[in-house]
Amino acid sequence: MNPVTALIRWSNNINIRNKLILAFILVVFIPVMLVGGFLTYEFRKTVLDHATQQTSNNVDKIKQRTLEIIRMPIEVSNKLLVDPRLSTLVNTRYDSTYEVVEAYRNYAEFKEYMKLYKEIVNIRFYTTNPTLIDNWDFIQPDTKTMGSFWYRHAMSNNRDTISWHYIEDETKNSQKYLSLVRRVVFHDYRTSGVLVINVNADSLNAMVRQEPFDTMLLDERGYVVAAKNPAWVGRNAAELQLGPDFLNMMTGTYEAVFGGKPSKVLVEDLLPEASGNGLKIVSIFTIESIVSGANRISLMGLIIILTSLSIAMVLIYFSSKLLSSRLFRLKEQLVQVSTGNLNVASTIDGNDEIGMLSRQFNYMVESIRELMEEVSESNRQKSQLELQQRDIKLKMMASQINPHFLFNALESIRMKAHMQGQAELAAIVRSLGKLLRKNLEIGGGRIPLTEELEIVRCYLEIQTFRFEDRLTFKLELDPLARDVPLPPLMIQPLVENAIIHGLESREEGGVVEVRTKLEDDHLRVEVIDNGLGIPPERMAFIERSLADSDGEGEHRIGLRNVHQRLSLTYGEGYGLQITSGPDAGSRIHFMIPIGG
Repeated sequence: MNPVTALIRWSNNINIRNKLILAFILVVFIPVMLVGGFLTYEFRKTVLDHATQQTSNNVDKIKQRTLEIIRMPIEVSNKLLVDPRLSTLVNTRYDSTYEVVEAYRNYAEFKEYMKLYKEIVNIRFYTTNPTLIDNWDFIQPDTKTMGSFWYRHAMSNNRDTISWHYIEDETKNSQKYLSLVRRVVFHDYRTSGVLVINVNADSLNAMVRQEPFDTMLLDERGYVVAAKNPAWVGRNAAELQLGPDFLNMMTGTYEAVFGGKPSKVLVEDLLPEASGNGLKIVSIFTIESIVSGANRISLMGLIIILTSLSIAMVLIYFSSKLLSSRLFRLKEQLVQVSTGNLNVASTIDGNDEIGMLSRQFNYMVESIRELMEEVSESNRQKSQLELQQRDIKLKMMASQINPHFLFNALESIRMKAHMQGQAELAAIVRSLGKLLRKNLEIGGGRIPLTEELEIVRCYLEIQTFRFEDRLTFKLELDPLARDVPLPPLMIQPLVENAIIHGLESREEGGVVEVRTKLEDDHLRVEVIDNGLGIPPERMAFIERSLADSDGEGEHRIGLRNVHQRLSLTYGEGYGLQITSGPDAGSRIHFMIPIGG
């Protein structure tokens, strides 16, 4: 058996109440839940994507601001790299402490740079010149310093590049700073030293603490240089449980578990100019913090949907129960009638289909009762009924006269007039028949311009017969426009308007011209008469009538109908244009696009 047929048969065996409930579940409940779930998912995804994009933009701003902050230490190191006074001070062999102190006093560049640039908090230079003494600016590296990773890295660097490390400053109570570390080679003396410039931590922290999400700046070893959360500064990435592969992450967006919650992690590598290593900007936000608002709205929407569906389900249940109970009562009454009890009367109230069915049931029972009474009547009554039925059939057949009867009658009249030598009358009857036939054959599509002008010609021939020598007409057809399609009955109402309102009241009659011409990619149609024209107040009324889509008046069926059909078919820019004046005739024209 065909599955569709089996399904239909199965549904036919379900009572109406269960059908309504099942239809509600299939057509309303399930689609609403599916659409609600999809919209919730898309809403949540959109919110998360927006937060990710916002965080990415913030990370880009932090990157640019960080580069601005550390640009000052880089420029200072570039200046000190070629500073001859620094080279002389560091490489001179001094004979006394006084000479050293005097040399320190005469060299104040470090302090000047720190005063000039707020991004720098300290500058120190490590040198192995044994004649110098430590003064916090120039320091003899001890064994601990020489064994530190950053010092060894700088001294082994032969490419004159900068490195960035989060290291202690023994001149600042061993406080840690993000520091520029650079080896300075004095080629004239074949010596070298290590320049260390501390970056202002307050500037870095103030920058990241303006961010809406947890954001931090890390060095290459994973130490937090600056962070929105002050407790994170100085801690290692491993302590923050960012994962063992965190330092190997390239620039991008990752999913991770942070603080026991699913989170989004945005990583941006930062490599300053002339540097051998760089920093990482990391921004973290928990997915829950972003979608909590969306989840709350979604939950509220779900509650509203479920409440609405529950109320609808209850209403459907009681409505179906009421419906099925009324149908059950009607079924019981039908059963009684089927057993021959014609004294049953249905008492189901209401004006709905069931109420109407109940009343029709009563009419049917009454009709059956009357019919059975009529069957028991005499043969005379039966014969009379048959005669009445034949009469009804004849009337029905007589009412089925179609337009072809009218066309044939007009053709017979034309032939009769022609045979009697009434050629003019025959021609007019022929035009009337043709006009009637074409009007009845017109459908909802478009017709060629030639057919439209043929309708106009038939109409004008009839009017010429009516007005005799008071009316003449001219039809000009552009040969290139013969097959241009246009909606039917666009020109004839304009011609009719010209005759009725322009020429009918004019004793000497007049001329009606219909001109068609192709202009570029448009067809131009003009209807011109030399009649009485239109007074200004009448013209104002007509213009208001054309502009008012709900207006009334005598032009509503004629000019307004054509104007509105043009506007609806080709757009607001198309419609009738009327030029007229008292005793100056009238000109009505419209344009339609070719292929529009």
